[in-house]
Amino acid sequence: MNVTLLYHTENPERAVATAARICYASVGAEELMETMSDEQVRSVLSTIMRSGHYSTLEHASYTFAVDGVSRALTHQLVRHRLASFNQQSQRYVRFDEAPNVILPDSIGADPELKQIFDNAIDSAYEAYAALCKAGVPAEDARYLLPNACESKIVITMNIRELLHFFEVRCCRRAQWEIRELANRMLELARETAPYIFLDAGAPCRRGTCPEGKMSCGHPFERIERPL
Repeated sequence: MNVTLLYHTENPERAVATAARICYASVGAEELMETMSDEQVRSVLSTIMRSGHYSTLEHASYTFAVDGVSRALTHQLVRHRLASFNQQSQRYVRFDEAPNVILPDSIGADPELKQIFDNAIDSAYEAYAALCKAGVPAEDARYLLPNACESKIVITMNIRELLHFFEVRCCRRAQWEIRELANRMLELARETAPYIFLDAGAPCRRGTCPEGKMSCGHPFERIERPL
């Protein structure tokens, strides 16, 4: 898996603080952006994060490029509807050679299980290639391709949606591959806005697990947000 932060709003924490301050300021956003001290920015952000007034977080966005993930992952990813996605197309990209696949550790650790997996992948691709050779359009032959096929996708989310994404996908109950993606995205985002993303991640980072009887029972270390 390769995750790259392609682009993000410049000075995201200052941009968010400016959007929040404009509601109560007599001056314009441009002046606020330039004149607020770092201490004032932190004070505004503290109020936002403690009060839950997250609409201001929607004014900063992040774009990630992701390679080396499975279609099983991207099928989950696109359920996050307040985001933008562009994914490598199996309709227009024809695989003249067997595509790379993502192998779960639970299968790869056992030689017999891995052989079963490999045989199934080989059989699916052989059938796909035979259909393409017979003149079947790639958009129809792709129906045979498995969820394990490697894919590439570009993701754009605003900070509010990113925090929600990290909340549900960094949790230990999330599927292993999308959890790895979420953790890598969080590492990259936190470098650009350390205060906003300080305690981002599974809900147990901030308090009680909301999963009830479905809880994993192994909370992450709690992070205390400074005021």
